[in-house]
Amino acid sequence: MSKRLEKKKRGWITSENADINDLYERSVQCPESEVDLVYQAWVELRNRKPHTLREDFCGTSAVAREWVKRDEQNRVWGVDLDPDVLQWARARMDGELSLEQRARVKLTEQDVMKVEGEKVDSVLAMNFSYFGFKERKDLLNYFTSVRNSLVEDGLFLLDAYGGSDSFLEMEEDRDLDGFTYIWDQCTVNPITGHVLNHIHFEFPDGSKIENAFTYDWRFWTLPEIKDVLLEAGFSTVNVYWEGTDEDGDGNGVWKIDQRGEACAGWVAYIAASC
Repeated sequence: MSKRLEKKKRGWITSENADINDLYERSVQCPESEVDLVYQAWVELRNRKPHTLREDFCGTSAVAREWVKRDEQNRVWGVDLDPDVLQWARARMDGELSLEQRARVKLTEQDVMKVEGEKVDSVLAMNFSYFGFKERKDLLNYFTSVRNSLVEDGLFLLDAYGGSDSFLEMEEDRDLDGFTYIWDQCTVNPITGHVLNHIHFEFPDGSKIENAFTYDWRFWTLPEIKDVLLEAGFSTVNVYWEGTDEDGDGNGVWKIDQRGEACAGWVAYIAASC
């Protein structure tokens, strides 16, 4: 083996040295785009800038970090039940944010159903985390609690996924910088809507982290989500659909849409207005 290749191998990510939270951020999240969408929705629906945000199911808190970087008036409150990921998030913030930015972030280990405190401009529930509520009454209770946590003209922003592939038991992989991300739709129950999904990671040396993350969810469709949001007291629900380029791939441009596209797989954003 050449010295050059040997040096490269020493720098490879492997299952032994991988940080799964870092891999998650690099493969799943794009906080810059999500914060862009928050601002876009506020301009289009409210014609003002928001400054206070609560990130539910915040996990690594990537959006929270991006939020306080954007504006010196911005404050963010992250809520999650997992103490380990919150500890990881605090360490990442200490290394990435200035002291002034860090002072505008609050992370809380708490059930999102029981959050009490100052009302905020926006609540975010991204990465489909609210799919963890498997019963309609629980989803309604969560959406109602969010509605009560918002200021008078507040917006609740969340995402959803769908398409014909969403109902299949299948795997999909993407080669990223130094590793492969694998989305595994392990089981799908068409009668109950319950799904079990995993994220696996594979590395250049052949090693693998199986079930790095597991999601035991109820698959909620867009019409169901919209109906429950309206029942929870939101006045209007708008769906942001991504446009496509000349090759038919997503172009990163999101617009309010009433039709969408019946494609194999899609992700949409939802903005529910008080």
